[in-house]
Amino acid sequence: MAWVLLLTAAALEIVWATALERSDGFTRFWPAFVGVTAAVLSFVMLTFALRTLPLGTAYAAWVGLGALGVAAVGIVALGESAAPARLGCLALVLAGVIGLKLLDG
Repeated sequence: MAWVLLLTAAALEIVWATALERSDGFTRFWPAFVGVTAAVLSFVMLTFALRTLPLGTAYAAWVGLGALGVAAVGIVALGESAAPARLGCLALVLAGVIGLKLLDG
């Protein structure tokens, strides 16, 4: 259950980061509202996951998966670079998160 909470928290991290980028520095209400709300929910879910998971594992997975998701949104929706070296680095982040899951359960 802790990993489900952590994965949901990471998904919400993708939502809040994307929404805050769209808020244009908090000048657009709805994207800012969605971003702040998703951030709070993400932190709450991370906190509940930390009841069971080790801090280093949970935080690294949360940040790593969030970063992967935000990078994917950037590539797919915002036209950011999908250079092979960039994708390779993102693959290393994913491998690290998978390794943490396998080693720390």
